Order: sequence, then C-alpha cells, then structure tokens
Amino acid sequence: MRARGALQVAAFLASALWAIPLQAKNDRPSFHTKAFENIPKNLNYFPDSDVVLFQDVDDNNVFRSEDSGVTWERVRDVPDGKAWMLYMHQFDPKRAYILTEGTRHYRTSDRGKTWLSFDSGAEMSMFRPDILQFHASDPDRIIFNGMACQGIFCQEVAMYTLDGFKSPAKTLRTNTDGCWWAKSSELFTTGSEDLDRNRILCIARDAFSPFKQDQRLVVSDNFFKSTSESKDIQEFEPNLDTDKPVQGVVNVAAVKKWILVATTSVNTDEMALFITGDTKKWHRAVFPTPRDSHDHRVFQEAYTVLESTNYSIQIDVMTTRPSNPMGILFTSNSNGTFFTENIEHTNRNRHGHVDFEKISGIQGIFLVNKVANWEEIEQKPGSRKKVVTEITFDDGRTFEDVTAEGKRIHLHSVTELNNVGRVFSSPAPGLVMAIGNTGDYLKDYWEDGNLYVSDDAGKTWIKALDGPHKYEFGDQGSILVAVRDSKEPDVDEINYSLDHGLTWKQEKLPDGLKIQPYILTTTQESASLKFILIGRTKKDPQWQVIAIDFEGLHEATCKDSDMEEWFARVDKDGKPTCLMGHTQSFRRRKKKAECFLKQPFKHPEPQTKNCDCTDLDYECDFNFVREDGKCIAKGPVIPPEGVCRDGKPDATFKGTSGYRKIPGNTCKPTKEMDEKYKDVERKCSEIVGGGKPSVPATDKIEQTQKAFSDYDFLEKHYLERGDSSSSNDETVILRGWKGNKPGRIHITNDHGKTWHAPKELDDDDITTIIPHQYFKDMVFFITKGKTVYYTADRGRTFHSFKAPSKPGDKSPLPYPLAFHPDKKDWLIWMGEKCDRDDEDCYPVAWYTKYRDEDWRIAGRYVQRCEFTGSSAYKYPNRKEEQILCLKHEREDNSRDNPLVLVSSNDWFETEHIRSKNVKDFATMAEFIVVATEDTVNKTLEASASLDGTIFAEAKFPYGFNVPHQHAYTVLDSSTHAVNLFVATELAEGRTRGTILKSNSNGTSYVVSIHDVNCNDEFYVDFEKMLGLEGVALVNIVANPDEKKSNAPKKLQTKITHNDGARWAYLPTPAHDEFGRFPCQSQGNEKCALHIHGYTERKDRGKTYSSQGAVGLMFGWGNVGDSLGHIGDADTFMTADAGITWRRVKKGQWTWAMGDLGSIIVLVETTTTGPKKTKTLSYSLDQGATWHDYQFSSEEVEVWDVTTLRSGSSRNFLLWGRDSKGTFTINLDFSGFSERVCKHDDDPKKSDYYLWSPKHPLQPDGCLFGHISQYLRKKADRKCYNDFKLQPLYGKLNCTCTREDFECDYNYELDPFGQCKLVKGLKPKSPEVWCAEHPDAIEYHEPTGYRRIPLTTCSGGLALDTESPVHPCAGHEKEFERAHATSPVAIFFAVTIPFAIAFAAGWYVWRNWNGKFGQIRLGEPNGGPSGAVFDSDRPWVKYPVIALSAVVAVIGAMPLVVGALWRSAKGYTERLGLGGRGYYGGGRGRWSRLGGTRRFTTRDSFARGSGDYAIIPDDEGELLGEDDSDEEV
Repeated sequence: MRARGALQVAAFLASALWAIPLQAKNDRPSFHTKAFENIPKNLNYFPDSDVVLFQDVDDNNVFRSEDSGVTWERVRDVPDGKAWMLYMHQFDPKRAYILTEGTRHYRTSDRGKTWLSFDSGAEMSMFRPDILQFHASDPDRIIFNGMACQGIFCQEVAMYTLDGFKSPAKTLRTNTDGCWWAKSSELFTTGSEDLDRNRILCIARDAFSPFKQDQRLVVSDNFFKSTSESKDIQEFEPNLDTDKPVQGVVNVAAVKKWILVATTSVNTDEMALFITGDTKKWHRAVFPTPRDSHDHRVFQEAYTVLESTNYSIQIDVMTTRPSNPMGILFTSNSNGTFFTENIEHTNRNRHGHVDFEKISGIQGIFLVNKVANWEEIEQKPGSRKKVVTEITFDDGRTFEDVTAEGKRIHLHSVTELNNVGRVFSSPAPGLVMAIGNTGDYLKDYWEDGNLYVSDDAGKTWIKALDGPHKYEFGDQGSILVAVRDSKEPDVDEINYSLDHGLTWKQEKLPDGLKIQPYILTTTQESASLKFILIGRTKKDPQWQVIAIDFEGLHEATCKDSDMEEWFARVDKDGKPTCLMGHTQSFRRRKKKAECFLKQPFKHPEPQTKNCDCTDLDYECDFNFVREDGKCIAKGPVIPPEGVCRDGKPDATFKGTSGYRKIPGNTCKPTKEMDEKYKDVERKCSEIVGGGKPSVPATDKIEQTQKAFSDYDFLEKHYLERGDSSSSNDETVILRGWKGNKPGRIHITNDHGKTWHAPKELDDDDITTIIPHQYFKDMVFFITKGKTVYYTADRGRTFHSFKAPSKPGDKSPLPYPLAFHPDKKDWLIWMGEKCDRDDEDCYPVAWYTKYRDEDWRIAGRYVQRCEFTGSSAYKYPNRKEEQILCLKHEREDNSRDNPLVLVSSNDWFETEHIRSKNVKDFATMAEFIVVATEDTVNKTLEASASLDGTIFAEAKFPYGFNVPHQHAYTVLDSSTHAVNLFVATELAEGRTRGTILKSNSNGTSYVVSIHDVNCNDEFYVDFEKMLGLEGVALVNIVANPDEKKSNAPKKLQTKITHNDGARWAYLPTPAHDEFGRFPCQSQGNEKCALHIHGYTERKDRGKTYSSQGAVGLMFGWGNVGDSLGHIGDADTFMTADAGITWRRVKKGQWTWAMGDLGSIIVLVETTTTGPKKTKTLSYSLDQGATWHDYQFSSEEVEVWDVTTLRSGSSRNFLLWGRDSKGTFTINLDFSGFSERVCKHDDDPKKSDYYLWSPKHPLQPDGCLFGHISQYLRKKADRKCYNDFKLQPLYGKLNCTCTREDFECDYNYELDPFGQCKLVKGLKPKSPEVWCAEHPDAIEYHEPTGYRRIPLTTCSGGLALDTESPVHPCAGHEKEFERAHATSPVAIFFAVTIPFAIAFAAGWYVWRNWNGKFGQIRLGEPNGGPSGAVFDSDRPWVKYPVIALSAVVAVIGAMPLVVGALWRSAKGYTERLGLGGRGYYGGGRGRWSRLGGTRRFTTRDSFARGSGDYAIIPDDEGELLGEDDSDEEV
C-alpha cells in the first residue's frame, strides 16, 4: 500500500536526530534509520521519483528526502514553525505547496529542491479541507479557497492564479463555499477548448442568508469579472434540474468524466444529486423505486461516492441507523443518470467508509464486505455485525466467495484501515494481499487476522504469514514486503517474498531496534525496490523512519524470457476468458524468475481483445431486479425522449426489455444477443411518474371525506417536504383527543385522501408527538417511560429505542428532545435521575451523536440544553458541536441555587461558564440572548453573543428607562438584528412595552416603537409577513397614560415596511358590497384599519401570511379609531404587502393559501364562537374574485382549514365535526390547471409577471440596499406552480444612503441620531484593526459608522471610509506605491476641471435667457425686466460665467483630492466584505422559553383554557420566569 496524494490518513514522520547507514551484503536488503521527536504525518512521494516529503504537525515544519528516506532535511526556505499544511499538486509531478496561517505561502516546481513564496490574497479557510483546486490540463491554473475575517465575522473567498502563483493571486469571487475548475479531472471535458481552459464553478452563499439551503451554483467563463456591457460580474446559474436552477448546493465533486453536484433544502436531509458530462446539460440522479425494507433516498452524510470507472458512477447509500450502518451499492448507466441496485447490505462505518475496493488496473474486479445478519442489525441496533467478503469478476453482476486452499476467508477492508494507500492491491498486475481469517464471518483483526496473498487478482488465495501484518508491493510485484503489526514496540524484523508470497525470508532491523509499526509504504507506482517503514520506539526520540533498499538482492535485470503473459481471468483449463466483454492481459515477471524489473517509474500496460456478447454481458435495467434468473420490473420504466406526451395511458412505445449491457462492457454485438435483449412494446402507464400523464383541466374540486371517532379536537402535524425531496407525498399525522384521553394515531401520505393507523404506534403510553425541528421526514413519539418510537422516512417505517431516562415530570420544557440544525442524528434528551425510587430526583441532560444509542451525560441539575453550533454561522469559536446549557451552579435542589449558562465545544470534555445569575437564554437566528438578574438592584439585564463565547451587555438607547420589574421577549430576528421587546408596564390587564432593534452584533439598541401590546405572559402583538424582508405589523396601546386601572386597552394597528425604522397606520379599504365603513383615510390616529393580533388567537399556529404566497396577508379587524371586539370583526386581506387592503368577507373566516398564493380558501369556523356552515369560498386569482363551493349536505362545525405551511400544495383539509362525529375533508384543486407554469424572459410568453413590494416611507423603495423582485402567476394562466419554484426572482441594488450604515465599535446613537463615541471608551486602535486584517496595507480613521452586513448597496454615501487613510505597520512602501500619483496625472487632475468649468460657464451664459429658477409659458421676451437681466448685460454675463465656473471647480475638487490621497481601495473592500450577509432565517415568529405549562405543536388545537399551541422552533422567545412572585 502506498501514500497517494495529500494523505488524509496519518503518515507518520518527524524531525531528524540520527542516522545509521548499514552496508548490506548482496543477499540482504540495506537499512538506513533516522530518529524524530514528533509524529510524522502527511507523507507524500513525488510521482516518478525517489523524493519524499512529510509534515511535522507538532512543530509545523516540512522535511524532505531525495533518496527514498535515507537522508532528511528540513525545508529551509520556509520559516521555522510556519508550515501548517502540505499540499501536493494533483496533476504536476514536480509541484507542491506549503500553506501557512497568513497569506504568504510557499511553492516548489522542482520536487522540493527550492521553495519560493507567493501571496494568496486570503488566509486558508478554516471551514473546508480542500484549499487548493487544480486545473487538470494547465498546472499553472489554481484556485485558492480561503477566507477573510473582520473580528469574529469570517467570509469564505476564492482567489485564483493563472501563472502558478508567480504573481499575487487575484480575487475570483467573494462569499463562496468553494470553487472548482470545470476541468478538474483529466477525463472531463466541456466539449470546448476555451471552456475547458476557463470555466469555473462556485458555490455562492446567499448575501442575505447564511443557511446552506440558500446557496447556489454559479458558473463563470471570465473569472467572475464584469463585462464591457455590464458592471455586474459575469456569472450564471446552470439549469441543474433540466430547465431551472436549484438552490441549496452544498458540494461539487469531479468523478472521472462527470461532475456531481449535491443539493439540500429545508425540512429534509434528503439530498438531490445532479450530474453533468459537460457543465451544459444536467440531470438529477434517479434511484430505483423503494421496495421492501429498502429506502433508496440519498441523505446528508449517508452516501459515499466510491472509486468509479470511466463508464459508470458507483455510490453507496446508507440505509440503516448511523450507529451500526449498512448500505446499498448502486451503479449508474453510462451517462451517470439512472442508478441500479448492485449490492445489498454493504458494510460501512460511522465515518462513511465502505468496505469496497477495486483491484488496481484490472477492469471489473472488486472486493466487497457485506453484512450477513442484516435482518438482526435492522431490528436490534446494538447487535454485532457478521461481516463476510465476496468478490466479483463482472463489475458486480455476480459475486462469489473468497477462498484460500478450499476454505472461505473474509478480509479486513476500508472500514479498518491499518496502513496508507490502497488496502488490497497495487499497480503490480494481479498481485493482491489482505489480512483475514477463515470461518463463517470476519473476526478480530488482532486475534484472528493472518496475511493472505493472491497472484491471480483474487481468484485463489494462499495463507502467507501468521498474524496481522502491514504489507507493500515492489518492483511491479517482484517483491512483497510485510511487517508484523503490533500494539507495542516489539517488532524487530521484516518479511519479504520474491515468489508471489509462496516463501518468505526474515531480516532483522539494525542494532536491535524494536518498533511499533505505523506505516509501510513505497512509491505510487509500486515499481521501486525501496520502501519506507515508520514506527514508534520506547526510547526518546520515539519516532523512527527506516529506509529499506532491496537493490542488492539480485544483480540481474529481467529479460524477455523471465516474463510471462498473465491473463486477468482464465477457465479451469488455464485458457483466457472474457471479462467485461474482452480478455485482458499483462506482461509480468514469472513467479520463480531470479531477477528484478528495475523499471522504478513504469506503469504496467494491459492488452485487451474484444469477445462476442453473451448473457454474462447483460444486467438488469433501471427499476428491474433479478429474481429466479430473470429481470422483473419493480418500478416504472424510463421512456425514450419525446414519447407519451399526448396524455393517453394506453398508448404504447418501444421500451427496455428489462436488461441492459453492463456499462463499460466492450463485447462485440451478435445477432442472437441483439434479438434476445431488444426493446419491447410497453404502455405509457408504465413510465416514470406513475403513469399519470397530464390531463385536461376539469375546473372542478375533487372532495374526499374521512370519518373518525367523536373527538373534542384533532392534533395534527404536517410533515413539510424539502425541494430536494424525491418523493411527492403530502404527509399529515393526526391524533384525536377526547378530553385528556388520546385516540389512535393516523397517518396520510396523500393529504387526507386515505388514512391508516400504524400498528407500531398502537401504544396508549404515547404522550407526545414531536416532529424533528429541522428535518421533517423524522418524527418522534414519546411515551411515559423510556421507550421512544420514531420514523425517519415520513411514516413509511417505524423503529424504537430506549431513552436514557423517563421524561422529567417537573421539567419546564414542553418536550424532552432538542435537535441540531445540521445533524439529524445529534439529539439532546432532557430527563431526570433519581437517587432512590422516584425520590431525590434531579434533571439531567444527555446527548447522542447516533440517534438511538450511546447516550452520554451533558450535565446534571440542568434546566435545559440547546445545540447552538451550526454550519450557517461561521464564527471561529462557534463550533458545530457547540452546546449551551442552563444549569444550577451547584448540584443540589436547594431554592437558593442560582442558574448559570455554560457552553461546550467538545461534547463536555470541557465546559465554561459564560454567565451567572441567569434567568433564561434564547436563540434567534445567529443571536444568543441571555437574561441575567442584577441581584442587588433586582433588575433584569440582557446580553448577546454571536459565537456563544463572548457575551456583551445590551446597551439601551439614551433616555430609555424601564422599571425595576421587567421582562424581555426576543421577537423574530431574521434581518441580522435582534428585535427585543422590553416590558415597560407590568400591571395586570395593562401590560405593554417597547420594541428595540439592535445593531448587527445584538449589543447596541435603538427604539423601534413604543407602547406595543402584550398579554400578561408577555406574548406580543407582533407579526412578520412571511417571505418578505422588513414588513411587520404590531398593535400598540393608544391610551398608555389612562389613569383608570380598570380601563380597557385601546389598541391600534401599525405596519412597517423598513424593518421597524418607521411605522404607519393601515389605510382603510374602499367601501364595498358589504357596506360602508365609518370613516375613510390613508391611515391616521383617528381613522385606520386595525387587525387583531397574536395575543387574541385561539390557535397560535395560524399566521397572517404564508412563506410561499409573498405579499398576501389576511386578518380579522375593523375600521375606526381603535380595535373593536373580535366577535364584531370582518375578514380583510392585502395582496401588496399591506399597502392597500380590502374586505373579503363579513364576519370571521379562516384562511389557507396554496399553490404559492394562486389558490385561497376561506371558511367560517368556530374560532370565535359556535357556528355552522356547509359552504366555503375560494379564489384562483390571489383574491381578486371569489367563488362559493358546497362541501356538505348539512351544516357542520368547521374547526380549521389547512394546507402545507410552505403554501405549495393544491390540496386542502377541512377539520371539523358533523352529526356523526369528527371528520376531515380533502379538497383537491388540481382540476383547475393542467400544466406546470413556465417563466420566460419574454414577458408575453411567461406565465409570470415580476412584482416588487413598495416601501412607502422609503423614497427609493429600497430596503437593505436593494429592491426585491418576485414571480407572481398571471391570473389568466391555467397552470400551477412547481413545488420547487422559488418566488424570489432577483434583487436590484440601490445607491447607499444613511440607512445602510450603523454605529461602529464603541460608538452609539446620540439624541440627534448621530453615531458618537461612548463616553470613556476609545475607537478600535489602528494596531488592532490591522492585526485583524493582516493583509490590509492601510486603514481609515474611525468615522463612527460601518456598513450593516445585510446591505447590498453600491455607490452613494460611504460613511465608513470618508476619513483620512494611513498605512498599516510594515506596509508603508506598499501604501506609498498604491497612492503614488504621477505629475502628468496631477496636471490633468487640476487643469481639466478648470477647462470643464469654463466650458460649462460659457454654455450657461449662451443658453441663459434671463430666467432664474422659473419657467413661464407665454411671457414676452421684451419688457423692462427682460432688458435689465438680458444675457448680454455685463453684470449678468460675467457673474454667470464666474458663478458657473466656481460651482464646476468645487464639484471637481473631490476628484483632485481623491487623486492625491485616496486612490486605492482597502483590503476589505477588495474582498467585498461590505456586502456580507450573516443573518439567519430565524425559527419562525415565537418560541416560548422557561414556561411552566405543557405545550403541543403550533398545529395543535388547544386542549383546554390557557394551553396554547406553541412550538419552540417557530416562535419568538420569552426571557424571564412566569411563576415568580416578582418579575425580574
């Protein structure tokens, strides 16, 4: 086994101390040893040479040997201790790179003999391992994936070079998640030389969202530069999904002649794989239809792209629990699109490694380990796998046992790596070695493992040596070397064989040296006679590097007579047989020949000859499975292009016979085989898509009713799909309740058309249903005891596990589970432990990384814990593993035991106290907000953090005073600022407060709006419009100073369109067919529309708006001077984000929006009182017109109407009760459309128009530096929106204004709205700023302002840089060069403005007709006044010229000054950090924290007074205690 490329596995070497060369006799190998202090890693041979490099990661140095490890020297051209990463060039055998912490790195182009420094322009990214990306055809073209940081804010950037870093790298693109050359593989081509040379693919992070679900794939052919036609950079999004781009791109990989792109989406961890052979035409990878226990979906961190061939891609997909994983291996067709199941129950480990390896250099042969007791593993997670080894000689069509001397053997493979490089084989033709054992299954490596050898590519094996060994191949298989493996440094000899492992000789290590072997390796070609053995000794220095040379064993060089023609496969008579349609042979040394090839860098070349096709050259096609020797259909077939488009299911076409030639098979066609496997006649009903071609619209609603027992209410949970989901189900979980007694759990996968009750969930002890907060395919069913049931595939199958304890009876949390936003299987369980039976109990938090086992304690006496690490937030100290816990300071149950906030980044190996005397903490978007008690003043104080490590005190604005008793509520913070509600009045029935808005790090606040209404539990009348930035509604208390304590609140509604900067009353609707309103206005204190808010809702799960129906909003309200009683309210809606409103129904009708707002359903419900109805109303044009529909023959109670919260479905559910009991009614609106809507750049052809929300209080309509454009379906188009349609079409950037800046570090707003330095504090020092930006050559004097990270504005005001600029220390010469101005430039900068000024003045004089600032039509030119101010009068002529000239010169002066002292951009501007966006999408609107009541999900109905339907992931967060006598 060899070290290949930049080794991911440890290759252990370190700094040299001593060497002992031993002169070998002619019949012995020679040894040279070298001792090192530190463990050596990342050992790499330069291809086709004896030059080796390794890295000492402890001292950060790189060492080099030019004689296969005999002598070593530290690379002196790199400063001592600066080598952080060693990188080998992937396509140039002479180049390598040493990367440092900064931007000054080192390169070699002569195999490390000399190293030159280069400037990367950015630091190495700490968020990714693949820093350098190489061009497969031009070694000088390299992409550097780095990062740029401002304090704790870091952004990934990509740099590039076209000259191998001979000159400093240039910026490729900012805000990336990796960039790659299209030509990243020697086999890949775009089909164009120019595109092969220049095309680059980048994953672009969204400027407004840090979440991976919003990342896009962008392509550029000019390095993302602007063009002469446009200032915008040249990039485009390829149509990954056939005819449209796809969001959520998380990875790009080059595999042979293909490029794979993996995407994800919200609500699921299922991934979509898109594949291209030229970057022009893309296809989604299609896997077979799930069957039996097989789930063929591809999940995050649950698939592995294996070593593939030139003709197919091989992927192993995990199908079981991650704690004891197994998989299914799939092989693609020749274009990489359709995958067929190849091997079931493959053995995997937790790291995603799969026991699969091809025999090097020989087509169609590979070894695989399978799990024999797979049924037991699926049913009992803790069972031990029984692993067996099989081999295939026809690329996976058939498999056979691996045998040695008539006995079956099983081999340790990739999941148990004990060396570097390939596990079994090398380029040595046909030679294979492995550690294994005989018996029924694979046993322990150390106790039962022996060395086995095969010289016929794995067909037959012999036992070579007892015990486990590390092994290597040399001289193209002429010599085999093995070293006994050991756990202790007790190995003092090596073994070698010169006859393919038949006989072995031993050789002692020099001077009685004993080692614990770590690595045995040789050159990449396995053609050398030199090896390197690395091991650890008991003595210091511990690490020994031993160079072994077999050059002296034989002086003879092999002749032609010493060679044989070896065939990869032969029959029992020794005759060559066909493999993959051809015979394959190699020239190799005979087993007994006493010679060496001595061709150290030559690769063996195979000879092939094609054979006639036979049955063995065919396999089952896509969605066909072999049963009893025949390929049987197990799913729909793939039709040829263009067939079955007329919508007739009985129409036929010529389709697959169920067989296909194995991809890569080169057999010669025969008439017999062509006839046998020719296409057959098939019906259109058999095709992919389930045989449901589009049919003409019926313009009718299809209705399906389901009756249930008579329940008091129905608990329901919608499992939202993600855009990357391969399924099209609409799954809902239902459970009825009669009082406090639950009914059976029912599940539907078709939105209520059919229901079934899973027998696995027929358990009366199930108390709570908890959908995974982030991955909606997974749902947990909690019982009273330790048993937890769950489904990971949307209710298709169910499993169970034992929790570490029962849920805590006294826990303040609604649920015992907490979830990680990126890792589906990382869970936190909140339970309790009791020292005695049900006595002396205390709360305990456990965590697991494996979903259902290996629970470990996170803390005792813990109130709650939460995962705060996320891939979305790229702060150095906010690791993915970060957990925050609220726990008691001491481990006891005493009442005076205060709470502290602790954090851990290493699974509680260590933990740190972040805050003391904590009342609660809340997370919203990227912010972590903590409420702590001032025990002296009895007040509540707030602090915030972005990285979970540093918490800064929240600074409230000047003049904002709050009483000593107050509470905080964290509202939706999805625009990179905290919206913090601070209660200012706590009297019962009079509660209200102020909403404060923070700066981008959550510490400095300004008042957004006063006197906002809340209830006595401090839930707030605050509602954001989903899908839009900056639009929200609040209800304010208009009579805050009312002296009567029992006077009711007078509530008024206000709206903001600029994220709380300004608020306005709602305009009144026009008079309508329902009657006249009491007043009309554009919205003022005395007359406006007022809407009932969050605090009055019975069902807290209802929202005014829908994420998919952008700009649409509904509410119950009235017109007048204040909000009336909810029973007197009417139903209103807006279609333009609150600019105008109209009344759509008299009374209170509840709503649901589907098809992204194209379908709206309204129905009267029992929400505000007992009502019955049998009709509903619906609109197909976003509320412009309405139609009635009778859904029942009798009047019934309707409790609710629902659909997918994303608003993408065309199905709705009515929930209610009739005379027979509880029911659901599915309403299917699919009959109103017959095709998918299409967007076209031609507005006439497009089914959509572009709509932009208006911001009436913003003169330019801009928010956060841009105007957003959304797609809206035209009302007259008979089509439906694609489930995966993204309504946001684009953003137009605006000119920068004051609103695009916030106060800088240590500055805050003064009473006049200006940023002033906080008294007693200093601005950030130049030294600190330059240290944080090590590659910047200059800094600006602090102005008090900085750009808000969310803004995308360009040009206009530049409040952050309108100050003098100075050089950073050490960059003075670069600064002078950057700002130097030539005399010629100064001459033109001074004279040209004066020339322009004179010309402008002359033009004004010639064209001025005696009119200053006025234009009057019909006024005569003559008259006294015209004569006095005639343009030829000298007192007019020359002052006008002079005045014009002065204005022109003054206008030009900034250009002159700019040319002299500010001509260069700063480093952060060059990297584009000003427009960085790190806000989070939030977790919805509210999230109740610290409450003492039990809660169900937001989709639930209240089970009695006071029990609201609230879920932590979807709500704002309340800080403070509900049950204390005094609110603090």
